[in-house]
Amino acid sequence: MADINEIFNNPDNYVNRELSWIEFNYRVLGEARDKSLPLLERVKFLGITASNLDEFYMVRVASLKDMVHAKYTKPDISGLKPGEQLEKISEKTHELVALQYSTYNRSLLPALKQHGIHVILNHEDLNEEEGNFADNYFERDVYPVLTPMAVDSSRPFPLIRNKSLNIAALLKKKSGEEELEFAMVQVPSVLPRIVKFPKKEGEEQKVILLEQIIERNMGSLFLNYNVVTASPFRVMRNADLSIDEEEAVDLLEEIQKQLKKRQWGEAIRLEVEEKIDKGLLKILKRELNISSSDIFLISGPLDLTFLMKLYGVKGFEHLKAVPYVPQQVPELMNEDDIFTNIRKGDILLHHPYETFDPVVNFVKAAAKDPEVLAIKQTLYRVSGNSPIVAALEEAADNRKQVSVLVELKARFDEENNINWAKKLEKAGCHVIYGLVGLKTHSKITLVVRREEDGIRRYVHLGTGNYNDSTAKLYTDFGLMTCNPQIGEDATAVFNMLSGYSEPLQWNKLVVAPIWLRARFLKMIRRETKNAKTGKQAHIIAKMNSLCDKDIIAALYEASCAGVKVQLIVRGICSLRAGVPGLSESITVRSIIGNFLEHTRVFYFENDGSPELYLGSADWMPRNLDKRVEIMFPVEDEDLKERIIKILLIQLEDNVKSHILLPDGTYEKPDRRGRVQRNSQEDFCEEAKLAVKEELKKLNPQASRVFIPNESQS
Repeated sequence: MADINEIFNNPDNYVNRELSWIEFNYRVLGEARDKSLPLLERVKFLGITASNLDEFYMVRVASLKDMVHAKYTKPDISGLKPGEQLEKISEKTHELVALQYSTYNRSLLPALKQHGIHVILNHEDLNEEEGNFADNYFERDVYPVLTPMAVDSSRPFPLIRNKSLNIAALLKKKSGEEELEFAMVQVPSVLPRIVKFPKKEGEEQKVILLEQIIERNMGSLFLNYNVVTASPFRVMRNADLSIDEEEAVDLLEEIQKQLKKRQWGEAIRLEVEEKIDKGLLKILKRELNISSSDIFLISGPLDLTFLMKLYGVKGFEHLKAVPYVPQQVPELMNEDDIFTNIRKGDILLHHPYETFDPVVNFVKAAAKDPEVLAIKQTLYRVSGNSPIVAALEEAADNRKQVSVLVELKARFDEENNINWAKKLEKAGCHVIYGLVGLKTHSKITLVVRREEDGIRRYVHLGTGNYNDSTAKLYTDFGLMTCNPQIGEDATAVFNMLSGYSEPLQWNKLVVAPIWLRARFLKMIRRETKNAKTGKQAHIIAKMNSLCDKDIIAALYEASCAGVKVQLIVRGICSLRAGVPGLSESITVRSIIGNFLEHTRVFYFENDGSPELYLGSADWMPRNLDKRVEIMFPVEDEDLKERIIKILLIQLEDNVKSHILLPDGTYEKPDRRGRVQRNSQEDFCEEAKLAVKEELKKLNPQASRVFIPNESQS
């Protein structure tokens, strides 16, 4: 067996996390290129790849650029220094963007036209009638909103907002002066980017992008000039917040200040049209102080996130997948209240196959119940019009003791969370902003209730956020329990978050950043020891990302000892799978489907006495060392069996799975001669069947059982 220290320190045994992320976005792009999917689903996936890439640049690339500026040269676990990572990222993302636009231009646009959606690429292609409509639309709805900006000695180059779409132009005075002058206008985000032309019944729906209409009418913005050339451009800026929490007097105020700066961070990416005038590009490059490697010459419209709006164009539902309606939870399909049902036994929730309503109703019921004394909850990301926040406000109105930890540092949700924090405080809730230097990423709700036999604690623990909107799109598990030991631990968690008390020990929960890493390593090493002594050893783990060096090294050691390790990792994976002498017994698969795989599940065979855990943490340094995370056991044998079955079905998925190869690339499983298995579709059908069976139990005489379907949603 290879020496563990040698394994641990050899950078060849690890994949760079950023390059692994790019591989993940290629897998998402694969869905956009899959002709077996409904057309508008493919369009949506292409929009998702663009949104993903934006966030990757604003955070990960920005962070690496900060390291380079700070002359930080320490290599990552794969042996690459920050500057080397940036070089490889630039090369790979340029290739990715080329494939995005090849997919858009060669595959999706012709298919959309064939199905009655005609995207007009250039305003020059409009016929007279369409041109008149575009000009009238500009005059009536667009022109009053625009602010043309000239650049000269008295008007310096304007600050360009992060992610804003703009049109740059070179102008020449009509008086005949030869000198070209630079000017620009921002494409207003307050107006729809997709402009639909009027159509008659049976005709195709023609659309054009707003920037094309503005470009067509640039002359009316600069009346004393001729427009020599005009071209859209888009700037991406460093959006990584830099907050010194130790020095911040008021964290909420400090984050509000930093959010304003996000719009004006260093320019890290410039997108321009492929056909842009060289002189115009030279000005943009100089003024934005951007390197050639960070300039993307685009063969099509900039910012493909507009495709998410195109997905929503009315009248083309036949080009989408039939929407799935989350099903009821069988254990709650009765007349009893939520607390009575939880007392009967632990309840497992599997979203979005099962509805998120029980979680919302749990908080709503607690807010109204006169016997409930206190509600405590962590909020990381919540929806724009959150029923949970409304229920917490109502609870405070009803004189409950309400404590809410609102994580102000949840990336790109900071502004939203600041608003919620202020609203909750105004309602009389006790709002906590978390621990200095740590994000609180755990998902936990504690309800303290007075009952005949004394105080009882009800707890909801989850792998996903308290967000009723994303709960329809993300796969997650939730557990509702009144286990006294978990209730005791839940109280300890909130005391730790609101005060300074760390419990000496935990009954059931395992909490990061102090205890979780050690527990994971202990359980992996226990499997290794069992395998060495001929005992049963097996690990199945499902998560979003895996890039922690200690965990990977421990998994390599387990593999060398003969432990079967089956990993389901949606996104980043820095582990190399199936490498002889290193990871022969490790397999990794990524599932990219209609729902975003978000569950975190950890199974350890433990010599025939399996342990199963759910949690909020991935196997990443940030989750294990820099966040408050909670892992919790599933001890009810029926629930354990159900979750293990779910894992095994995902391990058999050969439709939406991608298998990691030793070289770090992924391939689809070989389906020849095998039954097709799409795990997400299977879970949808199973959830419907479970409701059907429960209804039969409730009404055995019923000859026909009604199940809500998609058309009645």
